[in-house]
Formats: sequence, structure tokens, C-alpha cells
Amino acid sequence: MPRLPDPALSDGAVDFIDEARFEALLRAPRPEPARVRDVIARSLAKEPLTVEETAVLVGADAPDLQAELFAAACTLKETVYGNRIVLFAPLYIGNDCVNECLYCAFRHSNADAVRRTLDAEEIRRQVEALEQRGHKRLILVFGEHPRYDADFIHDCVRLVYSVRVGPGEIRRVNINAAPQDLAGYRRIREAGIGTFQVFQETYHHATFAAMHPRHTRKGDYLWRLDALSRAQEAGLDDVGIGALFGLYDWRFEVLGLVAHARHLQERFGVGPHTISFPRVRPALGVTLDDRWKVSDADFKRVVAILRLAVPYTGLILTAREPPALRRELLGFGVSQIDAGSRIELGGYTEAGDTQCMEREQFELGDIRSLDAVLGELVTDGYLPSFCTACYRLGRTGEHFMEFAIPGFIKRFCTPNALLTAAEYLRDYASPATRAAGERLIADELERIEEGPLKRELIERLRQIRETDRRDLYF
Repeated sequence: MPRLPDPALSDGAVDFIDEARFEALLRAPRPEPARVRDVIARSLAKEPLTVEETAVLVGADAPDLQAELFAAACTLKETVYGNRIVLFAPLYIGNDCVNECLYCAFRHSNADAVRRTLDAEEIRRQVEALEQRGHKRLILVFGEHPRYDADFIHDCVRLVYSVRVGPGEIRRVNINAAPQDLAGYRRIREAGIGTFQVFQETYHHATFAAMHPRHTRKGDYLWRLDALSRAQEAGLDDVGIGALFGLYDWRFEVLGLVAHARHLQERFGVGPHTISFPRVRPALGVTLDDRWKVSDADFKRVVAILRLAVPYTGLILTAREPPALRRELLGFGVSQIDAGSRIELGGYTEAGDTQCMEREQFELGDIRSLDAVLGELVTDGYLPSFCTACYRLGRTGEHFMEFAIPGFIKRFCTPNALLTAAEYLRDYASPATRAAGERLIADELERIEEGPLKRELIERLRQIRETDRRDLYF
């Protein structure tokens, strides 16, 4: 089996997952209601929670306290993010992989998986198809293989940014790829990426070892745990963490995510920009013990607790989940979703209305079009956003927090979301979505305080509707 280079860990790499402490917290007696309400109040004051405080919310399983937790998560989401929902799409570049992750159809030994790496022309066609549907934000996904090195990722990003179809363009490219060494991260950073995602998958050491055989790079727990610290050291201050729920106890994984966020915050002055919490899904050639399967009821708790624990971190809910559940969870604190997603290699130009399991990493739960998802969002009163202004104006990492914590970001984000929504409605929307979206924009304008900002926003909206001007932002 091919092997990757020997790891080069960050300075001061440390295993900050204290399993004994986590397990003790999870075995503690059920917290008193007064204690739970104290923790909720701290979160509503927009204070990040400690692992111990998060464990209090995890232990609050009484129905009345769960109802209070859900209500608080909804309130906090509205306070920090308003009704905005950021939209993106995944683009799978290649599924060659040296790993043996037991939950993944792309694992090296899975002979049923159809291996493919898109060439430059194929990537171009995928991006053209995405732009023609209205997408502005992508995440590029790569298997873990030596051929997908930092130079390859860099070149893919630059290619994506170069593609233009009519008014379409990709303004932000995020990355989900193998952890890099410092030099690799620096090379990828040169391409102008947004967020670099690395999911630990599971923070539980024994489960991690069982799911990732040690002879592969991914079998090295600390190499992966340290991945985003290396990214920060290399100058990538916009990173995303995640865990795959269903491999171990969901309560433990929530504590692991919060510990990881706090570690980054304490070490680098800024925590992760996003947290992802996908659940295990059916995949070709994969059979897992469902002992740790996360129910819909517990999954709702996961989302609400994370929202309260990390007030300023974006929460990503993917199309792994079915439409009805996604619709319900939006109110609990989700700030980003993918839409119109295809995860087959070449799926945006070659797939029909059904999924091609032999070419997918896992089975999706929501394969509706971008227009269908966006139409539902505006009907439900959410403001869809394709905004990328912060990344191009330097409002990332610690600078983002300087703006976000006092609440300034909301003053930029709503106008920018309105402008990007207006672009979509003008250039790509179906008649029904356009009509519902214009009503939403009118309602949002009514809520904005009169003054120079509102006057300028109205003028820019007019330009988008009546001229070819695009990509206007504050």
C-alpha cells in the first residue's frame, strides 16, 4: 500500500483530549435545573462554554430543560447570525485514497468503489455547471493520497477561480483534504482558499484506532488532532473542525469538539470558523455496528448544545440529512448548509435524478436542487446568503472575532446577504422562488434602520436588478 511522508507535527503538539475527565463528567449525576439554567444564561450572554459547562447541557435530559435548551439555541442563533443561512456546494475532485476508514466507501481496499480523479477539463465542466445553477461558494473534497498533494490542491483551487459562465463565478473555495505539513498549508494558502477543514472523525482514542488502522497516515491520532494547529501556524487562520457522529457516544464527541475549539482559541487567539457534525450514512461496502447510532432526537440536542457552547462559530448541516429534519434544525443554530449537492465524481454534469452509490463516499439524504432549497428557505423566512465579503476584506480569523463579538458583523452580513440573494433571484431563480425572495428582501429592508447604509443598500439592489453590476458588498 502506498504511504505518505513522515509527519511533521506543530511546535508544542499536544493531545488535549482528556478522556478520563470527559468520562467522569458524563458519569456525573444529572445536573440540577438551576445549574442548567445558569449555563444557558452564560451562553445567551455570548460567552463560550467550558467543557464542564457543556457537559451540564449534555446531562440535561429532562423534557422541560431540553425545551429551554432548544429555545435558547434559537434565540442565540437569531442574536448572532440573524435569519441568514449561508449556502455552498461540495465538489469532489478525486477519490483515490490510501486510508482504510471502516465507515467510508473510498477506503483503499473497497474493490467496489469506482476510482476517478477529475482532470482539468472535467473540473472546468463541473464548475461551469455549478455556476449555471447560481453557486458562489464551493468546498473541494479530496481523498487522502500522495497524488493529491499541496501543489495539486493549489492548482485545482486556482482553476476553479478562473472559470466564468455569464454572471457566474466562484468567489470562495474551501478545502476538505488530508492534513498537511506546514509547507503544504502555506502552498495551499497561496491559492486564496477560505476555510481548510479537517475532521477528527472521533475524539475517542480506542474508537479512532479501531476505525483507522495504524499503518495508514490517518491512523495517527495526534497527527490528525494537531492538523489545524499546523494550519494556524502556517497562516491559515480560517479552519473548520468536525466529528462523524455514530462512531462513538455522541455526548463524548460533543465534549471533544468543544475541547478542540477551546484549544485553538487559547493557543491562537481564535477558535474554528466552523464546526461540522455529520452523522454516519449508508455507503457502498460499509457495514457498521449501530450501537452508537444517533437518533433524530439526540441529533437535535447535538446541534442546540453546540450552538450554545460556541456562540460565534458557524455550524454546518449537510445534505446527509433528509429535508424535513434539515428544515427543523435550521432554527436550532445552523448557519451554513449545502444545497443542490452531488457527491459522485462528475455528478454535476453526469448524474441524473438518482444517486450512483459506486461513485459516492456515502448516501445523501437531500438531493433537491439549489432552487428548491433556496425557495423553501425564503418561504420559511430565512435569508439565503452567498456572501464572501469577509474573506476578501481580511475579516477572517482573529480579525473576524474582533468584528463579530461586538455584533458588528451582523450589520455587514444582512446587507451583503441581501445583495447576494438579489443576484441569485435576478440571474438564476425560478419564477416562484424569485417572487418569494423579492417579498423577503422587501421585508428585510423594512427592518433596517434608516440612514446612509440603507440608502446605499437600496441603490446597490437597484443596480443588481436593473444593470449587469454584480459582486457588490460592504
